Amino acid sequence: MFDPAVAAVEGALAAGAEYADARVVVSRRQSLEALNETIESLDQSESAGVGVRALIGSSWGFFATADPGEARRAGEAAAATARASTSVPGPPLSLADVPVREDSYETPHREDPFAVSLAEKADLLVGVTKTMKAVEGVALARAFLTAWDTRKWFVSSQGHRISQHLVECGGGMDATAVGEAETQRRSYPQSFGQYESGGYEVVRRFDLPGNAERVGTEAVALLSAPECPEATTDLVLESSQLALQIHESVGHAIELDRILGWEAAFAGTSFLELPRLGSLAYGSPLMNITADATLPGALGTFGYDDEGTPAQRVDIVKEGRWVGVLSGRDSAAIAGLAPGGMVRGDGYNRLPMVRMTNVGLVPGDSSLDEIIAATDDGILMATNRSWSIDDKRLNFQFGCEIAWEISGGRLGRMLKNPTYTGITPQFWATLDMLSGGSEWIQWGVPNCGKGQPMQTAHTGHPAAPARFRGVRVGVRG
Repeated sequence: MFDPAVAAVEGALAAGAEYADARVVVSRRQSLEALNETIESLDQSESAGVGVRALIGSSWGFFATADPGEARRAGEAAAATARASTSVPGPPLSLADVPVREDSYETPHREDPFAVSLAEKADLLVGVTKTMKAVEGVALARAFLTAWDTRKWFVSSQGHRISQHLVECGGGMDATAVGEAETQRRSYPQSFGQYESGGYEVVRRFDLPGNAERVGTEAVALLSAPECPEATTDLVLESSQLALQIHESVGHAIELDRILGWEAAFAGTSFLELPRLGSLAYGSPLMNITADATLPGALGTFGYDDEGTPAQRVDIVKEGRWVGVLSGRDSAAIAGLAPGGMVRGDGYNRLPMVRMTNVGLVPGDSSLDEIIAATDDGILMATNRSWSIDDKRLNFQFGCEIAWEISGGRLGRMLKNPTYTGITPQFWATLDMLSGGSEWIQWGVPNCGKGQPMQTAHTGHPAAPARFRGVRVGVRG
């Protein structure tokens, strides 16, 4: 499968490209969803093709084809696009150096998710929706599974020849209870499911059947729970909600293409300014963020990115100070930084761009029990329900599915419709307790959108429960 990629690169070079690379990508996806004891959907799809980039001067060109016999012509077309783009030249563009390798990588996995029968998967989903629906008051019970199998062959004009086989899997469930004037929902493992690198053993580990009744019971209990009060108080976030907080207020903000102004049309730019790299206070000294594409089992893990840069761990925030970015070979060269291996494309027919890997919070030395015990007055919030953040990644508001009062170091009443709001660096500056150890979970986001036409990327966000002091909660509208 290297042959079409080689042909594409040769075609681009023959047409005048100074540099070219190409990816052959073969992807499979399978998803099932059950609603109220019935399989509502089964989607199975495959795609295959070759995409090629060509660089001339300061301009990229890209072309893709599903026909491997047209690979050389695709390379020629990519070079033609790059040449046309030089009529509006930008600043001089070079690529940061990376090691040239011939290598292969495969996701560690024990059980091929595509080898598990549809009958077994359907029985699991129907069974857990039956358990949730059996709870009096549950109107809708939903469960779902998705698996991906992606094979890539990468070739560059500098000599790269890299093959990769990525296996990813996950799913989840939720129950919706309907009251007289409202609905409430509880989800597990998080609001849009949990996804990891690995095989079907990932799904088995979630134990969906063992959590189904609790999910339904909590959804119904929320209907009669009191509203989250409007106040300024200490906020404890469980790890899946903190993962989304990281994704929205850190992950997108540190993408170097946004910081440079290259990406602005979809979800905006960033409040970060490159001259302040190394000096800006992003949060409290407990805030240590890394982007680590080498974490076993995390959803943003791989061997090499789509430019042939090896997966690596990069410090992003160190003891509260902003020290790193998500970058590619071109953006890193402009910024004078080492490339971080964070460029990926959504399938063969999308131009690779800077994407998050596993952007997560390094664990602390507390536990959730210790955090609660140390909190005199506060609220514990869990499981995302809604989010909103401005196009600079500064002002945000999040809603969660469920919350509990904390009083005198103990959990109290369940609360419904909890929300909190803040400004990114001010919020992170209030971080003062952070769990670690077994409570540190590598949450996966399978639907991170970016670009036009939009691309979807798989990202990871390791996190553990944490406390933030003096946060506005219960804000409506």
